[in-house]
Amino acid sequence: MNEKRDTVSSKGNAVILKIYSVGHPVLRQQARSLSTEEIHSSLIQDLIANMRETMRDAPGVGLAAPQVGQSLQLTVIEDRIEYFKGVSEAELKERERSPIDFHAIINPEIELLSPPEVVAHEGCLSVPGFMAAVPRSRSVRVTCLDEHGEPKVIEATGWYARILQHEIDHLRGRLYIDLMQSDSFTTLENYQRHVKKQLP
Repeated sequence: MNEKRDTVSSKGNAVILKIYSVGHPVLRQQARSLSTEEIHSSLIQDLIANMRETMRDAPGVGLAAPQVGQSLQLTVIEDRIEYFKGVSEAELKERERSPIDFHAIINPEIELLSPPEVVAHEGCLSVPGFMAAVPRSRSVRVTCLDEHGEPKVIEATGWYARILQHEIDHLRGRLYIDLMQSDSFTTLENYQRHVKKQLP
C-alpha cells in the first residue's frame, strides 16, 4: 500500500480524500485483505478516519477503500438522521431505512439470506450524478473484522442490507451499474424530477 494519497482538502486533523470515478482501474480490482497488525497501524487508523470525513463531506452513506484509491478490504458505513430530511415516512418504511451508527467493516464475507428480488434506486460516489434501479437481497449476514480488528457478525435487512451489498461489491471490483436494470439508468436531476414522484 502506498502511503502517499491524493487529497482534496483537510478538515481539522482529518483529510478529505479524492474519490475515484468509474473508469479508474482501482475500482475494478479485487481488493486485498488486511492483517490484524495492519488494522492496528496508524496508517489504517488514519485511513479509516479520513474515509469517515470524506464520506460525510460527500455526503454518502458508505465509502469503500478502492473509491479513494486504496485496493484494500475496508469500507466505512454511516446513515445519519440528518440525511432523512426530505425523505417521506412512506419511503423510509418502504426501504426499511433507519439510522446507522458509523462503523468500519474489514475483510468481509457476505451471505445473502434472501433472493435478490428487492428493487430500489441506488447512487454511488464513484458514478457521480446518476442513479439506477438495482435488485438486492432484503437480508444478509456479514462476517468481518471491525475497526479494532475484532471479529463481528452483522445481520441486516432493508436499506442497511442494501448498503452492505453495495459497499462489499466495491471490494470485489463490482459497481452497481453491473447489476442495474439498464432502462432505469438516469441522472440524479431526472430521478428527482420524474422517477421519485412515481414512488410510493
